Amino acid sequence: MAQSPHTPHVDIMRSPLGRARGLGSARAGSAHWWAQRLTAIALVPLTLWFIDVVIHMKGAEQTEVILWLSSPLSLVLMLALIIATFHHLQLGLQVVIEDYVPDHAKKLISILAIKAVCVILALICIVSVLKLGL
Repeated sequence: MAQSPHTPHVDIMRSPLGRARGLGSARAGSAHWWAQRLTAIALVPLTLWFIDVVIHMKGAEQTEVILWLSSPLSLVLMLALIIATFHHLQLGLQVVIEDYVPDHAKKLISILAIKAVCVILALICIVSVLKLGL
C-alpha cells in the first residue's frame, strides 16, 4: 500500500541505524573539517614567521621592506600566509553561520557574502604584496 508524501510514517520495528539511514552521511562535512584543521596547522608557523619578521623589521625603511619582500622565499611565505588566513577565516565564519543562523535564505546569503568579502580582501592583499615584491 503506497503512502502519500504527507502521511507520517512510523518505523517502530526499525533499529536506530535503520531510521538514521538516508538522513545524510556522517562524512558530509569532513572535507570542510580537514581544510579548517590544515589551514590552522599551516597558520602556526606562518604567523610565527610573520611576527618574527615584523619584530626584526621594526623601524626599517620602505626600501628595506621592499628589498626583503622581493626575495622569492619571503614573497611565497607572505602569499601563503594571506591565502591560509583568509581561507581559514572564511571556513570558520561559515561554520558559525551554519550553526547559529536558522533561516535558510539568510544563511545562504550570509555565507555567500562572507565568501565574497574574504576573496576580495585576499585579492587586495595579494595584489599589494605582489606590487611591492615584484
